[in-house]
Order: sequence, then C-alpha cells, then structure tokens
Amino acid sequence: MDRMVLRDDQWERIAPLLPGKVGDPGRSAVDNRRFVEAVLWIVRVGAPWRDLPAAFGSWNSVFQRFRRWAKAGVFERLFTALATDADFEYAIIDGTIVRVHQHGTGAPGGTQAQAIGRSRGGLTTKIVAVVDALGNLGRFVLLPGQRHDSVGVAPVLENVEFKALLADKAFDSNAIRTLVAERGALAVIPSKADRSTCIPHDSEMYKWRHLVENFFCKIKEFRRIATRYDKTDASFAAAIHLAAAVLNTR
Repeated sequence: MDRMVLRDDQWERIAPLLPGKVGDPGRSAVDNRRFVEAVLWIVRVGAPWRDLPAAFGSWNSVFQRFRRWAKAGVFERLFTALATDADFEYAIIDGTIVRVHQHGTGAPGGTQAQAIGRSRGGLTTKIVAVVDALGNLGRFVLLPGQRHDSVGVAPVLENVEFKALLADKAFDSNAIRTLVAERGALAVIPSKADRSTCIPHDSEMYKWRHLVENFFCKIKEFRRIATRYDKTDASFAAAIHLAAAVLNTR
C-alpha cells in the first residue's frame, strides 16, 4: 500500500492548502493526511468505496467527506495552487476518451448532465486537457464522449497566457486559428487533408506535442480515471484534480 500514499515532501506542499487546519474557521478536520491518502488509494486502485482498507477509517465517512470537498471545489483549488508555476511557452492540447462503467450512471438529471455521452465505444466521457511545456496539466474540461475535441478549446484556454498552441490536425479549424491569433500566439497545427490551401506549421516545435499524450498515459495509471465509476462530473473532476496535483509534486 506504500506506493499508493504520499511522500513526506509531497504532503508538506499539500497540507497548507487544505481546509480544516487548526486556526481555520469552522470545525478542525480529523487527520487530513489520512483522508487525502484514502481518496488517493481509491483513485489509484479503482476499487469501490466499500473496499477501502480499514486502516483509512470508515469508508462511508471518507466517501461523504470526499463528496463535500468535491462539491465545494477543494480539490480544484488544491490543484490550481500547485499549478501556479506552469510554463506556458507552449500550450499543448488534446482530448482522450474514458469508458463509463455501468456504476457511473444514474445521477439525477441523466447522463448528459454529467458529461456522459454515447459514442462508438458505448457510454463515454471525453477529457480535453491542455498541458504546459513541461507536460504538466494546466486545465481540463469534461465533455460527453460524442462531442468534438474542439468544443473544449475555448474553455481550457480561458485566462491562460501562452506563446504557441500545439495540437494535432483534429484541431485545424478557422475558428481555433483565429482564437490563437487574437491571443497573439502561434498555431502549431498541421492542416487537414481537405484544406484547399495547406497552412505550414513549425514541424520541430510540433514534436513536443507528445507531452500531452504522455500526460494522458500517466493520469490513466490511476484506474478510477482510466475507467469512470463516478456518477457525477464533480466527483470525476475531483479525482482528476487530485491525481494531477500529486503528479505535479513528483
């Protein structure tokens, strides 16, 4: 179980960013470190909450606290605080599909309200993410699986300052190129085959696009992200934020 928990140096970076510390308003939290490591174990292993090892405490107490923190945006704020030193000389964007397990359905409002859609792979969720020049996650959005990756471009790039956007030809559209140009940045995107006039791109710079693929490989080592078991998009996003925060402290 040791490889599923936090190192001391990781905890030292994370601890000051969590609520419930002595001196914070409201009730002090009971052992923040054990709770975060319990959630991290669940996300890494992909096990049902009821199978949480007893060493982490009551599974239901951990689950209820996780839901409170997810809905309150605690995991997102934790990730954002650790991502403040992002290097956006390059912004590299791509999308990946995640299969939704049958246990991930049934939330109020239906699947469409929880970023779940039906594509050729069945019920799926799409993660559209932008990573920085070091391959660390900057931002992401969740979309129903049948939506095109390009739908997520504007949301993930909002308030992100970058010098160049690297993306594959699926993102070759006039709208995206205009958005990048209006930001004063360079679009490093190969042209689609059906373009009447090919738009050249910096092929040497484009080689760095593999960093976003590397990120997806790393984040999907967390089995609860590789397969979506969470009914709500808030819980699934919280798992991604926590895993990315830990990856950023490696």
